[in-house]
Amino acid sequence: MRIKNPFSSSIFSNVWVKHFASNNTVITFPEFKGISFVKLKKIPLYSNVGKTHTKGIYYSLSNTQFISHKKNVYLIYDVPQHFNIKTQGVLKLFTSKQYPGFLIHLYNYENLNDYLIKTFRKSSRYKLNKYKKRLELCFDIDYKFFFGEISKKDYNYIFSCFKDLLQKRFQDKQTINNNLNLEEWNFYNEVTFPLILEKKAALFVIYSNNIPVGITLIYFSESIIFDAITVFDIDYAKFHLGSVTIMKLIEWGIQNEYKILDFSKGYFDYKVRWSDLQYNYEYQIYYNSASIISSAIAIYLKIYFDFKQFLRTKKINQKLHRITFKFKNRRREKKLSIKHEFSNPSTVYETNELTHLDYNKKKYSFLKIVLFDFLYLNQEKLSETELYVISKNKYLIKSVKNIKEVCITEV
Repeated sequence: MRIKNPFSSSIFSNVWVKHFASNNTVITFPEFKGISFVKLKKIPLYSNVGKTHTKGIYYSLSNTQFISHKKNVYLIYDVPQHFNIKTQGVLKLFTSKQYPGFLIHLYNYENLNDYLIKTFRKSSRYKLNKYKKRLELCFDIDYKFFFGEISKKDYNYIFSCFKDLLQKRFQDKQTINNNLNLEEWNFYNEVTFPLILEKKAALFVIYSNNIPVGITLIYFSESIIFDAITVFDIDYAKFHLGSVTIMKLIEWGIQNEYKILDFSKGYFDYKVRWSDLQYNYEYQIYYNSASIISSAIAIYLKIYFDFKQFLRTKKINQKLHRITFKFKNRRREKKLSIKHEFSNPSTVYETNELTHLDYNKKKYSFLKIVLFDFLYLNQEKLSETELYVISKNKYLIKSVKNIKEVCITEV
């Protein structure tokens, strides 16, 4: 199995080196085909270009003798087991099982409907189709794949929205997201645009009233779609934009004859539900067993990465992310948590006597999720719905067919 891996492309490699290894020399070894390395300064350890920023690295290893491996150790991050890379050679190998991965074999299905029938029960298929229909009924929805071409203006706007939505999502979850680290985000921002033009990446965007509310960054080999980063506007939670996005990716992938949709590394319940194969990512550590130094470094790395994975299985990393978030955001305002309850109006209201609210203003943005809940439950259009204030914590939502009081309380 040979894979034209997007993470080994010159664009990805050059931009990665610029952001994460600008003081290092990129080195290639003839025995390792398809990848290049950077060296740590003080020890004879070489790690693959891209490190943990790839979504699955592919390479091949020849049987030729290493001319000057001596004390060297070669660390290759994030190798999916299903790539079935042949690891025979002169060097010895340690592997450290890391994150689980999940994928769908698209070639097993004729179309999206065939996939849904073979994967979900009738009741689940009904819900999935309902989410999409309600979304398109309640909002002016447009779906767009930016693949092969995109203007710089559109790209900059989408990536700005991308970051805003990620910040909003993880502020709500009260945890940190590594993608939002300045160094990482600048890397993704720079590398994605040229990769889109070369059809090695794409942005899938869900627009609601011409505003991005769901954005997915995907990469491509010649046969695999790699789902890299996905985010949705949390105010649309009722409409399950995640499920709508996955259905669109499956549909597009089958139509364009891709063989695999890979959800990449990391465990999430939705990946289990949608995938038809679970596999593991490995860190692969090649070393010279004839060298005490090489063997010692390799043994240390094996123990270190195995221990990190053990902590991950105990969800220690998630706890640390939450603690780090609280520490970094200790001076920010606390998250406002509310609950709401709809009821029939207790009296007849003259809307011209009430204050009309613009939920797009920051002051009233907490009402968006309430309004969208109303739209979903009553199958109403946003364009035909108005929001008014009755009194403190009491509001009126009026549409063509319905009128409801809503009482909001903090929790």
